[in-house]
Amino acid sequence: MLYLLAFLGALLAGAINTLSGNGSAITLTVLMEVLGLPADVANGTNRVGVLGNGIAASLGFYRGGRFSVSEGRRRDMNLIVIITTLGAILGVYLSLITSNAVYRDIFRNLLIVMLGIILVKPKRWLVVPEGETALSLWLSVPLFFALGIYGGFIQMGMGVFFLAVMVLIARYEIIQANVVKVLVVTIYTLLAVGIYAYRGLIDWEIGLLMAAGQMIGGYLTATYAAKHPKAGLYTYRLLIVVIIAAIAKAFWPA
Repeated sequence: MLYLLAFLGALLAGAINTLSGNGSAITLTVLMEVLGLPADVANGTNRVGVLGNGIAASLGFYRGGRFSVSEGRRRDMNLIVIITTLGAILGVYLSLITSNAVYRDIFRNLLIVMLGIILVKPKRWLVVPEGETALSLWLSVPLFFALGIYGGFIQMGMGVFFLAVMVLIARYEIIQANVVKVLVVTIYTLLAVGIYAYRGLIDWEIGLLMAAGQMIGGYLTATYAAKHPKAGLYTYRLLIVVIIAAIAKAFWPA
């Protein structure tokens, strides 16, 4: 019964991660509160599902034609992948030497800030930019490096913050921003899984089970989002719901 609950939670998390982010709030809760894994093992085991989710979602977006972009956008995507991955390597290292208590307070307060950003002038999230705006190196390098550190450090909430930067600063349409997010997270999570596995912090039986759930949820959602004309609107609404739920969970009395 517990494993069925874990699989269903992973299925839902895969869908949420693909369209917005913070699906790890579900999977980490299942791993720690339901299955009783230690925090460090839960953090490492969770990355197996995130990796499976990323691979499946990338395949769904690819088959939906979302990887067909201009040469300028492709250069931007390559830059974002490299910078974020370098930051994630540092973030994984920090996660191995830091207690959970340190980043829990930071995370929940950042969620409140993020909710405010999303709710102010919501039309900014739904506009499809006319033409392309080249990324500014002096702004993009520190921003995406910091995002990488955060993603490598805890992963939970990474998608929300990444989408905010991609949509509001890099001026990407929200579904295309999700494509880049999925690609970036998949690449650096592959490295993270290797590091956690080397340290013996992965429960492979549970991790692979939840990875299967997240892969199914991610693939089906990405296939739908790549083709549906109102996917951007649904993504924005889901983003709001996910953040409010995460805030409620973060501030709920222990």
